Amino acid sequence: MKKRVLALLLALLPMAVPAAEAVELPVEAPAALLMEKETGQVLYAENEHEKLEPASVTKVMTLLLVMEAMERGELKYEDTVTVSAGAASMGGSQVYLSEGEQITVEELLKAVCVSSGNDAAVALAEKVSGVTELFVQQMNNRAAELGMQDTHFVNPTGLPAEGHVTSAYDIALMSRALILRHPDIRRFTTIWMDTIRGGEFGLSNTNKLIRFYEGATGLKTGSTGSAGYCISATAERDGMELIAVVLGDETSQQRFEDAKTLLNYGFSAYALAHVAPPEPPTVPVKLGASKAAALTPAENVLLVKKERAGSLTYGTDLPECLTAPVEKGQQVGTLTVRCGDEILREIPLTAAEGVERMSWSGLFLRLLQRAVFG
Repeated sequence: MKKRVLALLLALLPMAVPAAEAVELPVEAPAALLMEKETGQVLYAENEHEKLEPASVTKVMTLLLVMEAMERGELKYEDTVTVSAGAASMGGSQVYLSEGEQITVEELLKAVCVSSGNDAAVALAEKVSGVTELFVQQMNNRAAELGMQDTHFVNPTGLPAEGHVTSAYDIALMSRALILRHPDIRRFTTIWMDTIRGGEFGLSNTNKLIRFYEGATGLKTGSTGSAGYCISATAERDGMELIAVVLGDETSQQRFEDAKTLLNYGFSAYALAHVAPPEPPTVPVKLGASKAAALTPAENVLLVKKERAGSLTYGTDLPECLTAPVEKGQQVGTLTVRCGDEILREIPLTAAEGVERMSWSGLFLRLLQRAVFG
């Protein structure tokens, strides 16, 4: 019987998440994983750390580095890229870029997200890093930062290359980083059909879920003879976005069926519950410029079984008072989330804002007010 590992932590989060319940799903792929975006909780996993070829799902990391370069102000959608001979020579899926052709970053992103253009991916890599080799080094550095311990990239495209491997778990990590931190990528990953070059070249999304699965938001397909058919599929319903990773299926249709099976399970069984105590917790502060410190939970949402989402109760464990100064983000107490008698989560309560120590003049004024007004 295939093993089911259901308690993995996304390296982006500092705190552990509780395990989900074990489940058997009719997934045929050799490796698969389902993750919720906000919490990073894994809901289903099968051979999630097996090192496999990802084919063009590799481009999730390429897209992540491009979006991060844009976030740093090093790149803009309207920037023009001059296509190199190397980029134009890429085989496999492509948008047939020509050496010397000038095309915008925006159109290259569209070509990667919609048509999985290898030539477009290399053109973007060269625009970000100057040469492909340096970009690949940055891919591997970023993978290490995300905790992708099963991954080694050799190129930005996913074309077959010795030693170019990753895992279903690692793909979920980089997919989450992309959609959580750069939601603008949906501008491209949700396109079904479009054009580039002023309407002269048509694009059709390789991810058929975009048209045929309710709530689909992306993300990236891939296939080669050695990798089989792969996908990192994302979809959102009722404010919850899921990431379904499938590696090594035998047919294109089977990868979509497996992805739908994973997504359907997640949406039917789980929901996001916003952490919302009935009254915002506060703690008195001695000698503070403010008389009390407002507290906020370190986590704003919990992933819970769907039937529990409306039945959460809260309790707090707080000190009687604090002494100024209080630092913003300082842990002050604990918020306990329950469903019935079961403790679902204990969440640190931290100071929402800092409270400075009262000045001597402020202390004198406060004492004077007490003397006059009681």
